[in-house]
Amino acid sequence: MDIAYIPSPSTGVIHLGPVPLRGYAFCIIIGVFAAVWLGNRRWIARGGRTGTVADIAVWAVPFGLVGGRLYHVITDYELYFGEGRDWVNAFKIWEGGLGIWGAVALGAVGAWIGCRRRGIPLPAWADALAPGLAVAQAIGRWGNWFNQELYGKPTDLPWALKIDADPGIGRIAGTYHPTFLYESLWCLGVAALVIWADRRFTLGHGRAFALYVAAYTAGRFWTEYLRVDDTHHLLGLRLNGWTSIVLFLAAIAYMIISAKRRPGRETVVEPAAEDGPEAAAPGGKPEQSDKAAKVEGAAGKPAPKPVKELPRKPVKKPGEKPADAPAAPAGDAATGADGDASAGKPGKKL
Repeated sequence: MDIAYIPSPSTGVIHLGPVPLRGYAFCIIIGVFAAVWLGNRRWIARGGRTGTVADIAVWAVPFGLVGGRLYHVITDYELYFGEGRDWVNAFKIWEGGLGIWGAVALGAVGAWIGCRRRGIPLPAWADALAPGLAVAQAIGRWGNWFNQELYGKPTDLPWALKIDADPGIGRIAGTYHPTFLYESLWCLGVAALVIWADRRFTLGHGRAFALYVAAYTAGRFWTEYLRVDDTHHLLGLRLNGWTSIVLFLAAIAYMIISAKRRPGRETVVEPAAEDGPEAAAPGGKPEQSDKAAKVEGAAGKPAPKPVKELPRKPVKKPGEKPADAPAAPAGDAATGADGDASAGKPGKKL
């Protein structure tokens, strides 16, 4: 009886004329762009400048690719340096084989260099990039689907992955657990979790990135248990399983210690953004004060100088005595028994 399954592509390469477009490389590239786009939005929301995430990614991505490939080659060296193997294949990154652990580790070194050149704290940049990195992994996992690799144990579930036979590498045809799909969906959940937790608890100082590491490694431990590809084992557990455990515990410990030592979130993530675009540019002039900016009109004209007001002289009304006049003597034209107030003449004596 036929069972439902997810088909695998017949080839992982599409030729656009003489240019080969490999599905694995295409997924990696799309993932990088998605991570930079989402990271840029989060960086701006935290007070950073547009383009800073991409500028630092120029350092982080090449380092990450080299680190991911090195981790894969070192942990699976027999695929490239064993008997009958060609060591040149170790450089064919388009054929698959990137270790996320090495990619993150060496990619962090490249990010540190980029952040140091811009005067930016690395933990703040990592927090902004964390959900995007999980999304990049979710997209990149589909590269394994194009290469028909890293699948799980045999299964007849409706979402099983159909794998074609390849005697050259010892691949047996059948239906297997689509671990690439499991991990892709898990990574999307990790991205959503980090975004929600960051908004709910105002994570800072690298704690959003640590949450990403803890959540990802929890799911990776499970998918590693399902996989059937050859790898090194230690005490009956796959090497990547042990790596997941160690990184999970390290991430949890970092979150606890960091929350006690440095609670809250960074108030300034990019000093240049606080100084304004002119101050950030080489040779730029300092920004004008807020009051001058408000007074200055849309045409850019300087505000007029205030006019100094002169003191006004009091206006004397007809018949009104000045305020500084001496008091009238007794018997003068004032009300009283000695004079007539109405006529202003001396009164008659009785």
